Amino acid sequence: MPKFTQDIGKSHFNNKVKGTKKTKISKILICRPNQRLGNMLLITPLIQELVATFPDCKIDLIVKGGVARPVFQEYESVNNIIILPRKPFKELFKYLRIFFSVKVKKYDLVICGDKGSSSGRILTYLSNAKYKVYGTLEKTPNSFEEDYYHMAKNNVYLLRYYLEQIGYGINTNSIAKLDLKLTESELVNGKTILDNSVIDSTKKTILIFTFATGNKCYSKAWWSTFYTALKTKFGDTYNILEVLPAENVSQIDFKAGSFYSKDIREIAAVIANAELFVGGDGGIMHLAAATSATTVGLFSVTPTHKYRPYGNKNDFIDTKTGTVEDYMSLIESKL
Repeated sequence: MPKFTQDIGKSHFNNKVKGTKKTKISKILICRPNQRLGNMLLITPLIQELVATFPDCKIDLIVKGGVARPVFQEYESVNNIIILPRKPFKELFKYLRIFFSVKVKKYDLVICGDKGSSSGRILTYLSNAKYKVYGTLEKTPNSFEEDYYHMAKNNVYLLRYYLEQIGYGINTNSIAKLDLKLTESELVNGKTILDNSVIDSTKKTILIFTFATGNKCYSKAWWSTFYTALKTKFGDTYNILEVLPAENVSQIDFKAGSFYSKDIREIAAVIANAELFVGGDGGIMHLAAATSATTVGLFSVTPTHKYRPYGNKNDFIDTKTGTVEDYMSLIESKL
């Protein structure tokens, strides 16, 4: 499918847009047919960019799975969340109906949320819109910022370049960070939960998340060494609390106090009230980056230039290099 769809949209700008009169943009569709928490959070900067550029816009999203609803529930500009079946061949009629529905509804701007997504490119191609961002109108990477390839920022750079070409000028503002838009009541509830989960609520808290999917998950032996060093260096002055995954497992065998929830907004509210979050690259790391807590990501297999947490004092540790003492020093610099 990637080979089949890689050329879709290459002629769009020259054939459909170049030289035509600029028109108002208010109805927008983002095609990001994916169900992962991290990938949903990584398009929140794009949505913030659209709202800043077109304050009265209404945005529809095409996604997979139900995680998009809690992620975007506080974004007033998000109008409809259209959910594709996760297994299209089991619900083929519904899948095709959504695909072809984009030809019926009129949009002003359609954006493929990931240029590597075959279904996203097809949806963008089928859509009934004058302006379409496929992610193919690229300058040479050297002419962009050095963080051009970051998954949260690439879409924004591509959108800015596209809008510049159709006469909307150049936007040089900082790109927004990931944002779950937690409400005040959610933050208060998160503080209550955190205070009730730690031994000493007068101390600040370091949160750890020891689980990850596939080869991003560190072994119990690795986490045992890391946790021992963390407790030795910071245990007297900070609470150390483990955020448990939905699977309710622990790579440190529950040696630390723990917090468990399946509500991603509740998890985020607890993280927002902590001083620091440390966890492997994955959805919960990006969830932490979408709060006010400083986030340190652990990386060994995925490219940091695409997925590292950014914003605030966020940073990452490349666990293929350095020592556990080096890791503790970096964490200390973030506290």
